[in-house]
Amino acid sequence: MPADLVVIGLGHHGLPLAQAAVAAGISTIGYDPDPRQLSEPAAGRTPADIRRMVSGGFRTVTDPAALGRVRTAALCAPTPLGPDRALDLGPLTEATRALAARMRPYTTVVVESAVQPGTTEAVLRPILEEGSGLRAGRDFHLAYSPGRVDPGRRSHDYARTPKVIGGLTPACTEAAAAFYGRLTEKVVRARGLREAETVKVLETNFRHVNIALVNEMAVLCHDLGIDLWDVIRCAETKPYGFQSFRPGPGVGGHTVPLDPGTLPYSGRTPGHPLRMVGLAQEINDRMPQYVIQRCATLLNEHGKSARGARVLLLGVTYKPDLPDLAGSPATTVARRLMELGAAVSYHDPHVPHWRVHEQPVPRADFVYETAAEADLTVLLQPHRTYDLQGLAVKAQLLLDTRGVVPSGAAHRL
Repeated sequence: MPADLVVIGLGHHGLPLAQAAVAAGISTIGYDPDPRQLSEPAAGRTPADIRRMVSGGFRTVTDPAALGRVRTAALCAPTPLGPDRALDLGPLTEATRALAARMRPYTTVVVESAVQPGTTEAVLRPILEEGSGLRAGRDFHLAYSPGRVDPGRRSHDYARTPKVIGGLTPACTEAAAAFYGRLTEKVVRARGLREAETVKVLETNFRHVNIALVNEMAVLCHDLGIDLWDVIRCAETKPYGFQSFRPGPGVGGHTVPLDPGTLPYSGRTPGHPLRMVGLAQEINDRMPQYVIQRCATLLNEHGKSARGARVLLLGVTYKPDLPDLAGSPATTVARRLMELGAAVSYHDPHVPHWRVHEQPVPRADFVYETAAEADLTVLLQPHRTYDLQGLAVKAQLLLDTRGVVPSGAAHRL
């Protein structure tokens, strides 16, 4: 049965796109070689969201023949970070080959996966052309649109978030813009593919660098006895030239740690390191260890050693009110505490079971009672279900890594 859209890859970017398309009345199918994607929450979507999509006509397919019966194909396959910290394009190129083998003329192909600038034209275009026998820009449209998913933020839904589009040719840009214009209130046209790809790099690294800056300020202000949270509160009253960021135990998610920090010059040169981004990565990667340092110091100040201490970690996902553990700094914090000999337990309303390096971490069923018994409670993620005032009263010793517990009621990062 033909469809207007196939979303290839139903993870962090693909599922929200499919949901927005179904809500807009677009006939949509989803294709993902990993059938677990729809059985596990992704990008803040719940089973209820999935049921609503299905009732709206959404269906998943396992037969790749369906890829040739659509007008628009969105490539949303993951591009995870490999052991060498470079993006692994394997899942994306595999998805592209599956599409190319069945693609028909006049299809609009849009790439949403995070890639280095130049990837769509230099890597994916040849695969599409060789596999289909069609020519991009003449027989089918090829464009790139950076994903702008903000999981859990209902104020920034798909329709109200402008969509950037850059095509191989002006006609490719217009074809993709016509599609996304059905989903969002505003479409922004980039000059071309590489400009659209680089938008994602700039947006991600802007956030990455500013998180690193405020994380460094957190360490400095603690050493100087300055209340950084009050500094931020005052600074954000400036109506121009300042955007507030908050420190934390480290970065996580599908975007900040996975996007490229090295950009290629061309196929003939090795690449251009973004030195500021590299430094930001170092600073943010150090934050979990800084949390461990603060934990050990607090325990020592209260006459206890990290070895044998009962430590409760609250909120282990990478973002509040979501079940996603991708890149969460809680994993590193837990591992280092275990290495120091601490008895670590956790609570998270969205994570019923948690393993750190294949070792199960005990889950606390009663948060406030466990906090009262623990030598140290560390708030890593302030899910809205937590009563922060009650937590501050019950906990023997509380380290707030997010600055959300009422001032004076806990030790802040």
